[in-house]
Amino acid sequence: MDYNEIKEKMTKTIDNLTEKLSEVRAGRANPSILNKVKIDYYGTPTPINQVAGISVPEARMIMIQPWDVSILKEIEKAILASEIGINPNNDGKVIRLVFPELTEERRKELVKEIKKYAEDAKVAIRNARRDGIDKAKAMQKDGEITEDDLKVAETEIQKITDKNVEEVDKIVAAKETEIMSI
Repeated sequence: MDYNEIKEKMTKTIDNLTEKLSEVRAGRANPSILNKVKIDYYGTPTPINQVAGISVPEARMIMIQPWDVSILKEIEKAILASEIGINPNNDGKVIRLVFPELTEERRKELVKEIKKYAEDAKVAIRNARRDGIDKAKAMQKDGEITEDDLKVAETEIQKITDKNVEEVDKIVAAKETEIMSI
């Protein structure tokens, strides 16, 4: 039995979770919150990081310096239209995004949001486990593997699942610590 497909599905789930968590605004400036923000650049939806330099000069500030100053207004509009919840400061040359301090209440909301993402990831991992076990049972039913091989496959798939669920827990615990300690 080949476990690579199951491992690949679970790894993609963890990568997806990591990406989602990087976009969670945790009071510290993180340029990845701009990943999904696109501007209309000569009729083409273009990510901001492809038309401007993005830097983090301070812990709670992102600075966006477009290579073409004429698109400054477009970038500002795109940031306002996106739901990142920060008002851009435009000085005619660069745009600054200043992240406010997080209140205790907002931190708790973010932790709840993160835990929801984690639960979604765990459900996806369990679904991959179920698919793998179903495939193994079908192989046993078709006579491709023996009943003993099925038991071994179920045990191996469960080990892979446990390892990935543990990885999700570690990632979420680290993000939770980051949010609560800012």
